[in-house]
Amino acid sequence: MKQLIVFCCWLLLLASCGKKNISKTSFNVRQTGKASFYADKFEGRKTASGETYWHQKFTAAHRSLPFGTKVQVRNKANGFVAVVTINDRGPFVAGRIIDVSRAAAKKLDMIRAGVADVEIAY
Repeated sequence: MKQLIVFCCWLLLLASCGKKNISKTSFNVRQTGKASFYADKFEGRKTASGETYWHQKFTAAHRSLPFGTKVQVRNKANGFVAVVTINDRGPFVAGRIIDVSRAAAKKLDMIRAGVADVEIAY
């Protein structure tokens, strides 16, 4: 009987150590403004979170959202959507609300324009 109690306590302890999924499945807060994307010169450099910027990853910079926040970015001109993870700070240009990676910019079809009117949700 004592072994059964110890075994059950061990199972409870292991279950409580599991990684909890705290990511949101719905995006409730919305912001509109302009998005731009990172220049090639930032490839391989450290971001504010300490991660290295790679243009093929779906990442972005936002002035205040916590690092690791998933953000849905929608290009208002064409409806294209990309989901990015915040890992940097910026943009620091008036009117811009987010800087996205080249991969995200390509998915949003904003490479040629360089800047797009977007709605972000998180």
